[in-house]
Amino acid sequence: QVQLVESGGGLVQPGGSLRLSCVVSPTIFSFYAMGWYRQPPGKQRELVARVTRGGIKNCADSVKDRFTISRDTTKNMLFLQMNSLKPEDTAVYYCNAELSMGGNNYWGQGTQVTVSS
Repeated sequence: QVQLVESGGGLVQPGGSLRLSCVVSPTIFSFYAMGWYRQPPGKQRELVARVTRGGIKNCADSVKDRFTISRDTTKNMLFLQMNSLKPEDTAVYYCNAELSMGGNNYWGQGTQVTVSS
């Protein structure tokens, strides 16, 4: 059974940092790729950053040089380090797992990130 459980969201001031975590079941290598998506208020869900089983990473231009996706394959955890946060980063952040290329997608319950002074 696939389970993705996020944590680490919260309220932070502009310029601050947060680290999101996602506990993955059964294992990270069960999936073709894993990533972080976000859904700002009143907007569609969008890709933030993604990493394939082979370790290839990509991220949205809006977060390049500020956000970093990483994983701990021994603990089956996915991370998103977010630095220099801006108010426009405010969103619900979701952990995502792709079972195969073009195959089923699985989602966590989401964690709220609010950037405000």
